[in-house]
Amino acid sequence: MSEMITADLVDLDLSTDTKEAAARALAERMVAQGRVTDLDGFLADVAAREAQMPTGLDGGIGIPHCRSEHVTEPTLAFGRSAEGIDFGAPDGPADLIFLIAAPAGADDAHLTILSSLARQLMDEDFKAALRTATDAGATAALIRGDEPEPTAEPESLPEPTTEPESTPETAPVAPAAKFKIVAVTSCPTGIAHTYMAAESLENAGRDAGDVEVVVETQGSAGFTRLAPEVIAGADGVIFAHDVPVREKDRFAGKPTVDVGVKAGINRPAELIGEVREKAARGETTSGAASATPVDRAGDAGDGYGTKLRKWLMSGVSYMVPFVAAGGLLIALGFAIGGYTINKAPSVAEHFVWTQTDSWAALLFQVGSVAFAFLVPVLAGFIAYGMADRPGLVPGFVGGSIALTINAGFLGGLAAGLIAGGVVMAIQKVNVPPVLRGIMPVVVIPLISSAVVGFLMFLVIGKPIASLQRALTDWLNSLSGANAIILGVILGLMMCFDLGGPLNKVAYAFAVGGLANPTEGSLKVMAAVMAAGMVPPLAMALATTVRGRLFTRTERENGKAAWVLGASFITEGAIPFAAADPLRVIPASMAGGAVTGALSMAFGCTLRAPHGGIFVVPLIGNPFLYLIAIAAGVCVSTALVVILKGMRKSAPEGGADGVGDATAQGQEPKIPVAV
Repeated sequence: MSEMITADLVDLDLSTDTKEAAARALAERMVAQGRVTDLDGFLADVAAREAQMPTGLDGGIGIPHCRSEHVTEPTLAFGRSAEGIDFGAPDGPADLIFLIAAPAGADDAHLTILSSLARQLMDEDFKAALRTATDAGATAALIRGDEPEPTAEPESLPEPTTEPESTPETAPVAPAAKFKIVAVTSCPTGIAHTYMAAESLENAGRDAGDVEVVVETQGSAGFTRLAPEVIAGADGVIFAHDVPVREKDRFAGKPTVDVGVKAGINRPAELIGEVREKAARGETTSGAASATPVDRAGDAGDGYGTKLRKWLMSGVSYMVPFVAAGGLLIALGFAIGGYTINKAPSVAEHFVWTQTDSWAALLFQVGSVAFAFLVPVLAGFIAYGMADRPGLVPGFVGGSIALTINAGFLGGLAAGLIAGGVVMAIQKVNVPPVLRGIMPVVVIPLISSAVVGFLMFLVIGKPIASLQRALTDWLNSLSGANAIILGVILGLMMCFDLGGPLNKVAYAFAVGGLANPTEGSLKVMAAVMAAGMVPPLAMALATTVRGRLFTRTERENGKAAWVLGASFITEGAIPFAAADPLRVIPASMAGGAVTGALSMAFGCTLRAPHGGIFVVPLIGNPFLYLIAIAAGVCVSTALVVILKGMRKSAPEGGADGVGDATAQGQEPKIPVAV
């Protein structure tokens, strides 16, 4: 760590009152030392990491950190605040702030050194020394771990030696067997929290006396797998993570506690107690095999509604590539061969190399095959999100049955949830150890597929199919005010969280209708894509016509937002919303509502699930469709310009941390991050 922190990177009197200001003050020291090339770009990366999860820790510590292309070499800056700064820790403000900056391509050695700091922060003596330090150079040396120079000891006469009295020999006592725990820690950046949780768990194990904890850290520098014999000999497992655990099946069949990484830092002794209690009760079903790929990235305290949303989003995320590839191929087939191309004979039996219609039929039929996977993939990966790999087979089977009985998109949703629930129920059954090896390969797929098939064919499949037909008929009957209202609702949903859960729900509703396209479902798809293009295009236009209202970094982001918006990538507006949500999000929603309403009113249709302006030739009423998009973009642009222009001036950049500095073309003193 000798090159990562120097006296110039230490501030023992950090006189700021917000985490944004603290990050800027420490980052300015990095810029002065040539460690950071773009201050605002780097701070934007810090804010983006902070938005994922607060970096405050119990014990008065704040560790804002990120990997950034604006960092030239791994760097650490330290600040000590007398008043304390809120970094989101449960126990209050932080007085010890470490800003960790790693290059986007930092090598393993540098990241390992940075991770050693995270482990030091679990040492109470280390933190006490930092709080009493008076010299910046000595503080930097302490953080680097430099050995203090030895001092000469005065010579002393040797002590007289005496023979120890003999004591009667006692038989050696065999030490009690320790409770062995294996743990995995990980966080989105993999620099700080990952290693702090590991150190905290290891320390708690040593303090317990009869517990041995071995941790596998899955950080940015990769990970070294625990030896199979270590895992096999463990009595319990702790997962403290905010990203999916890699190769999680290695830990199957053991008592398991699954929590977020902060829980591993803040309450390690409690986690050890929980896993010991589960082992005492013989619980193994809540372990690795039954944890969900999406739920495991959240906290254990998530409510059922949150878990349900994550399960559904798991299915949607795996479904989207099939929708995009299949839908675009189908749309291209229609564009080249006309709307009668769906009646062409199979290209496997009839294909003429020189005929355009044959190529159009090929595109259409390949796209149709890809699109046919939409519902099975949705159901399969919803079940996967609930029950991991054992949920795939019954999920895909249930999704295929949904297609067979014409239950469509709704049938796929139901099949996935049923399949996941059935597998989770089976996993709760305690089985003899001799059968555990065949459970995920034979027993669970066999029983769950049979149960899901029975329910889908004979119990709930037909009612869902009837509901699907009713929904289709309703969409086809929409006209006038009803269609416009639906367009407004879809536009608001697409622009509320800019690629988040609500946006994905609206998009999933639209692409689900493409499985059995009708006039109504094609109108919905057109409205959803048009509204989703508005936010990034509006931000791009706003940075062009009123650049002085935005920072230099935002103006650069605005250039990219032109392409992102035109390509229907709503997430292109996220950097603007993160910096100024109270102005950007309402403006985006207003424009999206206008565009969605106009698209439905104009009767625009779309057979492609993605593509932006690049699929305009495939749109019904393309000219009116572009007018709808332009109208929404103008509304959002005007609103965001007005709202930003109305900011009241305040000292040091305004009450919201930006104030009128940007209104005069200057860079703001403190970036706003949410």
